[in-house]
Amino acid sequence: MIEAPYLLYLGEATDPLSAKTGRGIAHWRPQLALGQMRSSPATVSLGFPELSFAEAVARGTRTLVIGVANAGGVMSGRMVDDIVAALEAGLDVASGLHQRLAAQPRIASAAAARDRRLWDVREPPANLPVGTGARRVGKRLLTVGTDCAVGKMYTALSLERELRGRGLAADFRATGQTGILIAGEGMPVDAVVADFISGAVERLSPARDDGGWDLIEGQGSLFHPGFAGVSLGLLHGAQPDALVLCHEAGRTRMRHAPGFPVPDLARCLERNLEAAWLTSPGAVAVGVALNTSALDRDSARRACDDVEAALGLPCQDPVVDGMGRVVERLLEAVQR
Repeated sequence: MIEAPYLLYLGEATDPLSAKTGRGIAHWRPQLALGQMRSSPATVSLGFPELSFAEAVARGTRTLVIGVANAGGVMSGRMVDDIVAALEAGLDVASGLHQRLAAQPRIASAAAARDRRLWDVREPPANLPVGTGARRVGKRLLTVGTDCAVGKMYTALSLERELRGRGLAADFRATGQTGILIAGEGMPVDAVVADFISGAVERLSPARDDGGWDLIEGQGSLFHPGFAGVSLGLLHGAQPDALVLCHEAGRTRMRHAPGFPVPDLARCLERNLEAAWLTSPGAVAVGVALNTSALDRDSARRACDDVEAALGLPCQDPVVDGMGRVVERLLEAVQR
């Protein structure tokens, strides 16, 4: 497991969207971070104390987390220099970029010389099994989406918070790089060879007999021409008892595939349930998580009301409203 506390590396990022990994940690696990490191005052700030590598080590920081991503997930020369300096100061380094830390000779050499660990969270474990579909005990919920980047991770984390707030055992199971850095562990399913995705998810969420919930972060969409495969593998491997559908209000075209429309919510939910029933015949939908960040509050409420009327399921924005009503529907479904 990646060791906290973290120092969040924001480097030269000036676009808040490029700092999504750091923002995710700041929103859901602020207690994990002691500070941030920026290259200039123009860099995005997450509001943490500004610390040098030496100051971070002196305060007990264990890991430098690369909190930014760019097109292609590559490291600039400045980033490589900073990572080497962090290793020399005594920090481990964790990254979710496509370009691997261990593949950079200077970084690998500095880590080896100082016996520091490199965490390439997009590197799946070796010897993953093929999924079996065999039933396993435990309760699992999977977040699914009309598209990619609609809030599946935020929804799973909000559900975890709500269930734990009610005194129930619940664990977020991360499947993407930001989620893994928030949880400290997980399974980077977008880097798993297709034949092994369902088996990887079975390993991520094994049998549990404590009555608690595994809340599995979904990826992609069954309707996305680029990411449907990973979505289907997650549905089969998760064996979910329940699904929560995630959608961004107002989005009409697929992200990264504008030639494809975002599907109708009812149709999308129907297809996800059909796919889930292969390995979990009793799977049910318990709610809709609506990302209303582009709407004012009155419009957001009306959008949620419209979804509820259309689908007959509770609909909430997980960031603004939490997932209380969705969890109530979930617990009612389990009792039935």
